[in-house]
Amino acid sequence: MADAPQENEPFSRRMFLAGSWSWLRWAAGGMLVYPLFRFLGYRTPKQPRIVKVHKIVPVGGFVLEHDFVLFVGESGPWAVSRKCTHLGCRLNFQEKEGLLVCPCHHSRFSKDGVRISGPAKKDLPRFQVATVREDKDGKGYLVTY
Repeated sequence: MADAPQENEPFSRRMFLAGSWSWLRWAAGGMLVYPLFRFLGYRTPKQPRIVKVHKIVPVGGFVLEHDFVLFVGESGPWAVSRKCTHLGCRLNFQEKEGLLVCPCHHSRFSKDGVRISGPAKKDLPRFQVATVREDKDGKGYLVTY
């Protein structure tokens, strides 16, 4: 009867070692499984695309490409995405109004990509534009997106 555990007995060394061994196994299992989950969830980072526009655009003009619209103003060139931030439809540029309009749900954006109206909640992304003065390919613009 002397070996029977008592209810008010303090935390014993045997209980501490048994519990520690259990936690150690869980920690080791987690350390082995973590790299596997990192490997399965790995996505390669998106590489930036560089598109050369081989046209010289006058101030106030624009070039309509598949993925972006390139504008040239007094302060220099800039480009905005042609993908609507609502559902991803391809935007059309209405030259008379100077607006980008979505044909799907009629979201409207300014030349700077700022949302004016419609169901879209975000502004259009702007892309970096570099002017190429003279190159072996000639003059133009480099748009990075």
